[in-house]
Amino acid sequence: MLKLLVIPAAALLLAAPALAAPGDTPAPAPTTTDRPSRGNAGIMRYDTNKDGVVDRAEWKAGQEARFKQLDTNKDGKLTEAELFARTPAVGNSVLPSDRQVERQSAYFQRLDANKDGVVTLEEFMTQADRNFARCDVNKDGRTDTAECRQALQRNR
Repeated sequence: MLKLLVIPAAALLLAAPALAAPGDTPAPAPTTTDRPSRGNAGIMRYDTNKDGVVDRAEWKAGQEARFKQLDTNKDGKLTEAELFARTPAVGNSVLPSDRQVERQSAYFQRLDANKDGVVTLEEFMTQADRNFARCDVNKDGRTDTAECRQALQRNR
């Protein structure tokens, strides 16, 4: 039973690279009187019209842009190295841990639906659609940080 819960949780953790946007700069350090704004973090970075929610079109456009940024050699396909090039190692290590490598490999294999060793935009977007659907708890075609957090807590 525990394994059945661990698999969806691991899948969500592995999907994090798809949700992160490259080139993000860290927020300035908060002072003691204010808290950092989370408006541009996580899923909300795709809220291009700044209405407080991410709709399916915003999500799709953001994920397509993400694919293009990850595709460093611009061949229209992602290798495992391209997909995880910006993934930080755990702790102070320069290299990813064995567990990270295993998770990344499993995630890449899941993305690579036709098992040809590369992930196409279509394969990437299939997973992106799954991620959006998972976060859109009430199935209204829109989601935000709170709703996505609710989806993650439900899967634990």
